Amino acid sequence: MTDIKNPSLLGGAMIIAGTAIGAGMLANPTSTAGVWFVGSVGVLLYTWFCMTTSGLMLLEANLHYPTGASFDTIVTNLLGKRWNIVNGLSVAFVLYILTYAYITSGGSITENAINSLGIIQISRSMGSLLFCLVLAIFVWFSTKAVDRLSTILIGGMIISFFLSTTGLLTSISSATLLDSQDTSAPAHLPYLLTALPVCLVSFGFHGNVPSLVKYYNRDGQKVMRSIFIGTFLALFIYILWQMAVQGNLPRKEFAPVITKGGDVAALLDALSRYISINYIEITLNFFAYMAIASSFLGVTLGLFDYIADLFKFSDTPWGRAKAALVTFAPPLLLSLQFPYGFVAAIGYAGLAATLWAAIVPALLVKSSRKKFPHTTYKVYGGNAMIYFIIIFGLLNIFTQIGIQLGWIATFRG
Repeated sequence: MTDIKNPSLLGGAMIIAGTAIGAGMLANPTSTAGVWFVGSVGVLLYTWFCMTTSGLMLLEANLHYPTGASFDTIVTNLLGKRWNIVNGLSVAFVLYILTYAYITSGGSITENAINSLGIIQISRSMGSLLFCLVLAIFVWFSTKAVDRLSTILIGGMIISFFLSTTGLLTSISSATLLDSQDTSAPAHLPYLLTALPVCLVSFGFHGNVPSLVKYYNRDGQKVMRSIFIGTFLALFIYILWQMAVQGNLPRKEFAPVITKGGDVAALLDALSRYISINYIEITLNFFAYMAIASSFLGVTLGLFDYIADLFKFSDTPWGRAKAALVTFAPPLLLSLQFPYGFVAAIGYAGLAATLWAAIVPALLVKSSRKKFPHTTYKVYGGNAMIYFIIIFGLLNIFTQIGIQLGWIATFRG
């Protein structure tokens, strides 16, 4: 028990930040090109507030249940079996599909990194296998192990991020950043809604809340502070990245980047016409790898605890081994079979994430306040905040469906 007596606030914050700041952030400048910098900051702030609040709502509901209880237990008791089936499917789908996405992307970078050394040559499948197995050991071992490795990865992310963006931030053009140089460019407002879905995925950390309740020995205030610090760090990095890219690359030049689905190589190629990026490409590759690894750890930790709660696996080495097998085997096998599905997987995760990361937490806290009038932790805002978060979730669902059906304008450059 000595390893969980006094867990640091920084450790929990790093788990939250590491889960949120994934490779998906590299798509933010492209997905928000329609509303550009000012609009994207507004969407990021709105999404950050709503997603942080919904995470705290999940925390409030979670504290009424025994340590280790996850979505399965809480949703069944507060909302009933039907809601639990719907929520369980969405939770499992999102966490599994994100795990698959990170294994495929992490495997690709692992393959390239090892092959570039010239010592041995490995396949994409072997890269995915190595990436998954090494990091899975930390999840199997303990939350504290994930805490320590996440802290190292986030530190490396921050260093590589600032190294890669220093040149970009010092060369920002205010006219480019504010999109004021081209008076004939399309208006920003019609594309406001299209920026929401990717931003929502960029603040996904909710699967880690039950894990942090357990980690901090049910100290609601400490979990709350770790969530605020972790999500605010993510918000800060996102805004800096928006400035770095949208302050150098004119809005009209995003067409080829959008055509290639926000591919990092396409983005760097477009930027190279405006600024020298030789060293930026190297540091961005380091950043991307650590971002993917930290997100993989955070996402799989939440999935691991959900699986352990769902199947009632014991918190013993053998029980954790069984939970690890159910957690990692399906997405790993899928990655070995379909090694090039990263972008599509991230896209499919958005709609399901809206349900369990926004709407369900609001419904849970509404029900828990009726069932448990006395609580050690209560989210701000009262009932009005509950409906505010539900509207946020419904707006995202409408947007994602509307984009697919062509009801909502999409910026093409």
